[in-house]
Amino acid sequence: MKSAVENLTPTRVKLNVEVPFEELKPSIDEAYKTVASQIQVPGFRKGKVPAKLIDQRVGRGYVLETAINEGLNGWYQAAVQESGIRPLSRPEVEITEVPDPTATDGELKFQAEVDVRPEIELPDYAGIKVEVAAAESSDADVDKALDELRGRFGTLKTVERPAADGDFLSIDITASIDGAEVDSASGLSYQVGAGTMLEGMDEAVTGLSADEDAIFDTTLVGGEHAGESAQVKVVVKSVKERELPEANDDFAQLASEFDTLAELRADLAKQAADSKVVEQGVEARDKVLDKLVELVEVPVPDSVVEEQLEQHFKAENSHGEGEHDTEEHRAEVKANTERAFQNEIILDAIAEKEEVGVSQNELIDYIVTTASQYGMDPNQFAQIIDQSGQVPMMVSEVRRRKALAVVLGQAEVTDSEGNKVDLSDFVRPGGEEAPAVEAEAETEAEEAAGETVANDDPAAVKF
Repeated sequence: MKSAVENLTPTRVKLNVEVPFEELKPSIDEAYKTVASQIQVPGFRKGKVPAKLIDQRVGRGYVLETAINEGLNGWYQAAVQESGIRPLSRPEVEITEVPDPTATDGELKFQAEVDVRPEIELPDYAGIKVEVAAAESSDADVDKALDELRGRFGTLKTVERPAADGDFLSIDITASIDGAEVDSASGLSYQVGAGTMLEGMDEAVTGLSADEDAIFDTTLVGGEHAGESAQVKVVVKSVKERELPEANDDFAQLASEFDTLAELRADLAKQAADSKVVEQGVEARDKVLDKLVELVEVPVPDSVVEEQLEQHFKAENSHGEGEHDTEEHRAEVKANTERAFQNEIILDAIAEKEEVGVSQNELIDYIVTTASQYGMDPNQFAQIIDQSGQVPMMVSEVRRRKALAVVLGQAEVTDSEGNKVDLSDFVRPGGEEAPAVEAEAETEAEEAAGETVANDDPAAVKF
């Protein structure tokens, strides 16, 4: 078999493939067996019909067509291996020449157009310069952390006053569409300002006392009427406020390993300072990636964008969020898809240049971290990704993270006040990011993307 690559665009090629008759013959022999098992000829057992009789009954042309259909994918995959291209989409195949059915020689010729991963030229990325915000923690940060800690030990107390932001309510709700009740629920717990229920809920309940009600218009987000406009009546059954324990030495002993409030505040101050430095690391990492994208031109295949748009809005429609399919939203998803693709291509190229590998322990650490963010048991999560064929995707993700960490470790990072920022605590010798940075990066990525679907299948790349 011979194959040749013709570059159509930076992201699309045409494979010209020639299969000689001697390589086609095994497929023809298999096709005879396939056809023999499909037809019934008196005097012959099924599957034992001679080739000459098959030629008389269905024609050698049909056998040849069957052989080509069954062998085409194998020849295409062999051509892909031989040429070294890395397909991103399903090929568009056109057969240009087939052997004469009456002859015992000739060759099969076909062309396959397919989108491929673009080849890029990496710049000198050592010493990329980025500026991050100064890491300054204040007494306000410590006070906030202390209040959050007190909140974990707080108690709820019923109050006889109108509901305010932060209060905890017990409510009954009833939803109606065109005057007909479609859903209801009683005894729901809700914190004013949480924004975790229906749009308009916070405004409706603020200022209501126990046994008072309000009616507001909203869009339902669950059930068979998800996505439909409805009128909702909410009745406040009780109003409670959280009563925080007094911040003193007794509380410090209750909530921590420290004996005094002063020691607890000192530890919270250190945590706040460490958190600010982690934020610097995340900001530096993101800005380094931005710089890389600015320095490298990465063409994006249309098929990648089209596939992601189709999947994204198909998922939204299935969840009753079809009203979000606007021109602005499509432009946003398109931009995110293009940027994600560029990130992957650049980081994969850096990983290859730096010979970045992924150990089993690194993969396990990543799986455990990801599972915890989904609130899943790591073993169960590992089984799911294994059964769904997502392990190669996970390996690629860890490898890209390490590649970015290599660049980050070589970057010149300063803060807004001109001070040099030392990120050595967050970039390990192997190039990977420290757990604190990884955890925050995961959270930010999930918030930005909303969903993540990845697959290293050469037939389709998704983000």
